[in-house]
Amino acid sequence: MSISPDLIVSSDAAAWDNISLSHYRMAAGSLPEHYSLNYEICINLGKPVVLEQIINGSSIIVNSLPNQVGVYPANTSKSFVWNSEAEFLILYLKPSLLKQLSEEAWGKENIELIPQLNEFFDPLIVNMGLALRNAFESDALSSRLYADSMANALGIHLLSRYFIRRESTVNKYEGRLSKQQLKQVLDYMNEHLDRKLTLTELAMVVRLSSYHFAHLFKQSMGISPHQYHIQCRIERAKELLRREDIRIKDIAQIVGFSSQGHFTYHFKRLTGITPKLFLHQ
Repeated sequence: MSISPDLIVSSDAAAWDNISLSHYRMAAGSLPEHYSLNYEICINLGKPVVLEQIINGSSIIVNSLPNQVGVYPANTSKSFVWNSEAEFLILYLKPSLLKQLSEEAWGKENIELIPQLNEFFDPLIVNMGLALRNAFESDALSSRLYADSMANALGIHLLSRYFIRRESTVNKYEGRLSKQQLKQVLDYMNEHLDRKLTLTELAMVVRLSSYHFAHLFKQSMGISPHQYHIQCRIERAKELLRREDIRIKDIAQIVGFSSQGHFTYHFKRLTGITPKLFLHQ
């Protein structure tokens, strides 16, 4: 019997650039044939379930276990039948991102992306999926930069572990950002503490690709652009707290957090104390 799965979480409202997610729970049943333009990474968050998958007309039976992962290629038709209640977190990656990452890492020639369709265990993918879902649930509006970073990391991991390339070349992106590039991007980040920033936006400041920029930034600073930007916002918040004439709720908004609770979480994570305690020191 064809059913409509219960959608628990969807990141569509956040309008992430290269990745999106959906969290489904469904009773035993089936999904009719459908066509997907994106790569799909399915993570079993429920109990063991027997899946009959028909991918581009070819049928395969899979015993899907908790925390197992399945990768499905882009531009394919597929249908599913399962024999018991199931729960899956599905990540959707745009083919254009994987193409860009593979070209930047290994060059354009003799690259062939062939995903493995068998179910497998990969704790890193599971943790990335759960981290993305939690980031969206805790602060959907400010999660775009985090989602960009995670999409790049997930794409490189998939290409390295589960895709085949005909010829491997040396990664041409070594070293760090130049002093001028680093100053440009750090100045830009500090000038925009009141809103979300994306990897694409930051990379454009120094005229690099998102992947190239993220790699060189971390080599230069030791942390990701996302984490650095949060640190900058917290440092600015400290300055505002010392003035003692602005409410904590207003400071949270000034430094780009969507709620006082989210601001307090990151403030305590980085300083060890809450904004209120910092205010009364």
